[in-house]
Order: sequence, then structure tokens, then C-alpha cells
Amino acid sequence: MEYKDYYKILDVSQKASQDEIKRAYRKLARKYHPDVNKEPEAETWFKELGEAYEVLKDPEKRAAYDQLGTGWREGQEFKPPPNWDAGFEFTAHASDSAHHFSDFFEELFGRMGGQGTDSRRQYDYHARGEDHQAKILINLEDSYNGSTQTITLTMTDVDDTGHISKRPHTLNVKIPKGIYEGQRIRLAGKGGPGYGNGQHGDLYLEIAFNPHRFFNVDRQDVYLDLPITPWEAALGATITVPTLGNRVDLKIPPGSRTGKKLRLKGRGLPGKEPGDQYVSFTIVTPKADTEKEKQLYRQMAAEMDFNPRIGLL
Repeated sequence: MEYKDYYKILDVSQKASQDEIKRAYRKLARKYHPDVNKEPEAETWFKELGEAYEVLKDPEKRAAYDQLGTGWREGQEFKPPPNWDAGFEFTAHASDSAHHFSDFFEELFGRMGGQGTDSRRQYDYHARGEDHQAKILINLEDSYNGSTQTITLTMTDVDDTGHISKRPHTLNVKIPKGIYEGQRIRLAGKGGPGYGNGQHGDLYLEIAFNPHRFFNVDRQDVYLDLPITPWEAALGATITVPTLGNRVDLKIPPGSRTGKKLRLKGRGLPGKEPGDQYVSFTIVTPKADTEKEKQLYRQMAAEMDFNPRIGLL
């Protein structure tokens, strides 16, 4: 996927006001509109301009886009950092399916939808406020144990000069036990303000986990890659392994190989039906730094009739 430099496409600086972005788009859109410009690449340029304007005209999308930083070049191979958009609060508008934008746009902004005027505001002076959405990062243990946390989201506005300003939105959030990635917490009345005497909208917080030093997670199941010694694999052993709750004893069957997987039932995230923990073995070969250690390997080579490449010969 290629990086899109939307500021370069619209020929504006990153410090441009929203009015400057609008004027730049209108000027270039007139120049490259297929009805006016008959050059073969005009239609492609016109679509590029529309995509860039879709992002930069929207203060929420623009602030999130700026979060990616300035170290990227137009056309450069690009993969967004994990959870790059965490902490930004967006208005939960529906997406405009009439537009067909690039993979870059869809990867970054496809779930955010577009920004526009709410028709209720025009006709109903006491309408409910708009719903908002945001992604938050929590630790895996916060889900396992449940917790209450203070989180601060970033909201965007346009100031009197037409430039984007940011302000914090701080909340106390109860993290329920067993919540997994992709699930959402609804905070009633914490979204956009109502119109007139209308109620506030709701805020939906999508859960994502910070990287864990031991575990990976798939919904409620927890996965652990466990290094073991060659003798533990060959002879079998009982060893202590970590789980989210505490440490438990695990029996390694004799003759285990790298990739073998064992299940610890009910040791995943809690719930009506708790998840499981899966332990996958990786056999780690000791170094042979001393002469004594090297001699042990020579002895194994001499006495053990073993060739792992039999099937390749």
C-alpha cells in the first residue's frame, strides 16, 4: 500500500487553515475536472484531489492523519502502525459508499465515515446529539481483572482563525471483566451535545490491548509461546508457566516437538464461557561455548542415530 501525501496533492502546507484548504481544492478541482481538462491523467488527478480534500476538510480526520507524522513520502510503501488512531474521538457518521477511494484511505479512515450536516439540526430544534466513537488501549490484565480507569481522549475543533485546535476529553471508564478486542463500551450521554433541549449522544469506546510481554490474544483465548529445553522435550517434564491469573504446573509429554500445543482450559479471559490458554512449545538449543559443552554435543552426535533431513534426501 502506498502512502498518500494529501498536503502535497492539494499543494498546501501542513499549517494551512481550513479555508485555505477549501480554496486550494476548488482551484485545482476546476483545473483537473474531466469536463474541462482533456488530458489523459486529468480524471486520475481529480480523484486524488477529492480523496485528499475528504480527509483535510474534516478536522477529525485531518488531526488523525497528522498523527502519522511527517517522515513519509508520497508513493512510499506504507503500513499504518498498530492502533495508530487510538485516543482520537470521532463523530460516528455513516460512511459515504458513493466514493471509491484508495486502499490507503480505506485502511485509515474507512471505519470513521464521513462528516456532514445532520439533517435533524435543520428541522428539529430539540434533537438528540450525535454519537461519538474512539478506540482506547488497555492492558490485558485490565480485562482479566476488570478495572476503573481515567482516560483522556483528543477532540478537535476549528478556532477563529480557521486552524485546527485540540482539546482533551477526560472520562472515568469502567472496564468490565472479560472484554476482548473489538468489543465496545457504551457511555450514555457522553457523545455530542444535543440541539436545543435534546439529549447528548452516546460515546462508544472500542477496546484494543497494549502489547503484552508474554501473551497474544484472540477474542477470549490467550496464547503463550513457551521455550523448552531439548531434554524437557525428549524426556518430558513438569514445569511452571504463567497464566493471567497465576502460575500453574504444566506437564510436557515425552517426545514433544516445536509447535506442539497444549490447552489450559478456562485460563483465558473470563466470561459466561471463559476462554482457554494455549501453550505452544519452541525447543531452544543451548550454546556450546566451553570445551565440555562441545564434547557433550559430540557425544550426542556419535551415540544418537538421528538425522532430521531424512525426508529431504
